[in-house]
Amino acid sequence: MRIWAGILVTAICLSASATGFAQSYPSKPVRVVVPYPPGSTPDIVGRTLSSKLQESLGQPFVVENRTGAGGNIGAEAVAKSPADGYMLLIGINGPAAINKFLYKGLNYDSDRDLMPVSLLAATPQMLVTTPAVPANGFREFIDYVRGNPGKLSYGSVGSGSASHLTMELLKNDAKLFIVHIPYRGFPPAVTDMLAGNIDTMFAIIPAVLPQVRAGRMKALAVTGLRRSQLAPDVPSVGELGYPQLESLAWIGVLAPAGTPSAVIGKLSEETMKSMRTAEVRDSLGKQGFDVVANSPNEFASWIRAEQAKWSKVIKASGATAD
Repeated sequence: MRIWAGILVTAICLSASATGFAQSYPSKPVRVVVPYPPGSTPDIVGRTLSSKLQESLGQPFVVENRTGAGGNIGAEAVAKSPADGYMLLIGINGPAAINKFLYKGLNYDSDRDLMPVSLLAATPQMLVTTPAVPANGFREFIDYVRGNPGKLSYGSVGSGSASHLTMELLKNDAKLFIVHIPYRGFPPAVTDMLAGNIDTMFAIIPAVLPQVRAGRMKALAVTGLRRSQLAPDVPSVGELGYPQLESLAWIGVLAPAGTPSAVIGKLSEETMKSMRTAEVRDSLGKQGFDVVANSPNEFASWIRAEQAKWSKVIKASGATAD
């Protein structure tokens, strides 16, 4: 009886301590790591959220850009930081879920070392080509690439990104051969495409829509089941008869594994409130993103579904980042 009483007292003390910590959290500045360059979409979303959390929680949320290795440098820094809620990761498809299947020598495991807080936003992508590519429609593009294996190259914002794996999905589905050229973010990829150094890519719509409207790129499809409000004249893969090619670029916030559940809950609650404001919805909507802002459990389920889908694509295509 004394042993069980001691265990009960210990449990009560630990619970009270965790609750007290969560109530006082945050009591100092919080570092928000974005593993992509300033001005990139994850950076914009991360800064938008950080500003809102700073307003609601009363402490600075300081964005740090730690770029490189497909987002792994920033993700590893967060994964190995103290599990106290004072260092967070703005993660996208790759470092938050999929890079573990692409890289052989990672020093962190996204499942083991990171905890989901909330899926912030998601968006379909647009398949674009240079005007020099002799295809004016999605099926024409597939036929042309199939008839010219290895002739075209495509850009992405890094291995494991949605722009990379969506093309790998198309390559595997349609039996195509296109050379992959990874970049650090959309700006350099767009610049190189305009210069004619790459021929095609999947990109989030705002990154390329001005070039499409100016006639410097051709838009062939968006990777949603429905058309995008930003580009209502561009057909979706769903209506074209390729629903299996649905692919969303997404951005979420994660914390080191072991962060107290009460802190995760508080961060998630404030994140959902912040992301669901009209101001944030309108701002991200102009960039083609739909606000999701879900719970840690819902985000965890999303990550598992993404891993199940894209690990098969990676295995079938032989895609690697090493």
